[in-house]
Parts: sequence; structure tokens; C-alpha cells
Amino acid sequence: MAKSKVYFIPVTETDNKEVIIKKLQRLIQESKLLDFVLPQEDIAIKLHFGEEGNTGFVKPEYIKVICDIILEKNAKPFLIDTNTLYKGRRTDSKEHLKLAEEHGFNKKEIGSEIIIPDDSLEENTIDIKINQRFVKTAYLVRAFIESDAIIGISHFKGHIMTGFGGALKNLGMGCATRKGKLFQHSDIAPIIYKQKCTGCGECIKICPQQVIYLKENKAVIDGKRCIGCASCIAVCAFSAIDVNWESGSSTLPEKMVEYVFALLKDKRDKTAFLNFAIKITKECDCIAKDDPRICADIGILASFDPVSIDKASYDLVVRQCGRDIFKEVHPKRDSHRQLNHAYKLGIGNLDYELISLS
Repeated sequence: MAKSKVYFIPVTETDNKEVIIKKLQRLIQESKLLDFVLPQEDIAIKLHFGEEGNTGFVKPEYIKVICDIILEKNAKPFLIDTNTLYKGRRTDSKEHLKLAEEHGFNKKEIGSEIIIPDDSLEENTIDIKINQRFVKTAYLVRAFIESDAIIGISHFKGHIMTGFGGALKNLGMGCATRKGKLFQHSDIAPIIYKQKCTGCGECIKICPQQVIYLKENKAVIDGKRCIGCASCIAVCAFSAIDVNWESGSSTLPEKMVEYVFALLKDKRDKTAFLNFAIKITKECDCIAKDDPRICADIGILASFDPVSIDKASYDLVVRQCGRDIFKEVHPKRDSHRQLNHAYKLGIGNLDYELISLS
């Protein structure tokens, strides 16, 4: 397989929004990223609107740049995300839409519809048979499948379960219904390290299934009823909860990537990806707080290949830090699992040509 092209324009922490907008416009122009968009096509723009209190999500001003270009082509963009397994404002569509608007995502400012389908309604879901190693049938939000094209816009950052999150994570987990998300997490019943547990009860408060309780002032998880959403891992301030990845039972990265396969199998020539390696944080934008940087800003990347763009983003962060910062902050996670599995499935290429725009 020939090397995939990944275009890159650097961004620094001193760049203001106006400077970044101009850089983004140039990146799209030089990469010809949106040239495939045709008049009257429905273009799904998949992004993350950010949890309440989070500031790492890709800013609406940058999304407007992309929507404006699509609108100039007489196509019809719409911004879309899906609801979460864990408790929070992104659990149901109405509250999720309110939060998106509070974060600046509204039609008046951006010129595009914002859609968060209620996947409890059967008409908003679709089952795609793929018969892969882990996923036989993928449970997806129908709007992605029925769109003419998908543009994945991702904040590139760390992730508590996959090491890092980028284009693959944004699509594989982000386009699944709650049923699909549950399937991906289904082998991930966390374990408690009792010597670290303080009995603070924060995990009990966050658990959407109410399957955590205190016994002798230590948290206990009912693994048979756990849905594996990992909310308890994220909220624990004492690193007392984790997944026993060494047991080999956790297959989330591979399942997630097989969902990407299901999503893109009929859209290989109608997809494009942008990774914003800006405010690179330890955790994903589902964390409801202002997560600090773990790396200086890198820039924005563009490609038609979701594997190559994630690999290039990862390599640039490692180069910037002088070490594998994702392995450092998530030492038990293997970030390469998602990349390698995606390559094996033919989703994209691990070899890439980085085209830097100075």
C-alpha cells in the first residue's frame, strides 16, 4: 500500500483564533480535503461538543470554517454527535443539544444544523452486519450511514481506555448507539485496588448502573451488572480503579476499530479527517473539567486516511515531548492496538507522507 498523505500546519499557544482560522483555511485549500463534496450532498460533520466544564473540544469558530466551505459548494453540512453511556449532560439528546449551544455550537453562528439523534427511537438506528473478529453486527446511528459523506473532526488527546483518542476513536465510539457503546465496553468490568481505595464514594455517585457500593469502607463493583463505561476509572482521584488489561479480556480498541470498519465500508471515497492537536490533554473531552495540557500545542492535520492521520498525530506529539507522553500518563494502555487493528482491516495505512505547511 502506498503511503497516505497527511497535511500538517503548525499551531503554537501564542496563536489567537484569527491566526488559527487562517491556518485552517490554508490547510484545507492546500490539502484539497473538501474537493470531493458535491452540490446538494448531506455532509455529516462528526465532532465532540465537549462535556460541561471541558474546554479542550474543537472550537465552533474552526467548525464554521469547514461549514462555510461546504455551504459554498451548495452542499448541506450538519454537525452531529451521539449520546453517552455515562451520567452527565450528554446522556440524553435534549440536554446534550443545550450543552452544545452553551459551547457555541448553534445554527445562527455556524450556519449548520446541529443533530444529536435519540437512539432510543428505532428510526434513528441501523444495524450493519460485518462479521469481523469481535463485531458481527455494528449498532450505529442511522444519520451517519444515510449521509452522503462524513468529515471527522477530532481533538487529538489522551484517553483513559485507549491511550489516545483521535479520528478512529471519534468515529468508532462516537458514531455508535448506546447499545453499540455498551457492546464495545462489555468486557471491561473494572477492578478495585483496595490498598489505594479511600472509600470516598465518588465512584458510587458517578456509576450509571448503581453497581458500586462500599464494604468495610472500600469500593466494590458488581462485575456481572457493570456496563464497562469507565466513568468510575475517570472519576477516581487515587488511581484505585482500573481494568485488568493483562488478563486479555479487554478488547475495546479492536471492537472500536471494527465499528469504524462498519461505518466506512461503503464510504471510503467520501470521508475526510481533521485532527486538532491543540490543548493536548491527558483525558478525552468527556471529562467534565478543564483538563490541563500534557504537551505543547502541535497544530492541525488533514488527511483522507484515519489511520495515517492518527499515527502522524501520535508521532508528532511524541517528537514534541521527547518521550511517549501517552504511555507515561496511561502506562497500562497500548496506543498501537487501535492503529494496528485498523491497518489489518484495511481501514488505512500506517505509513504516511507528512506534508508540512510552514
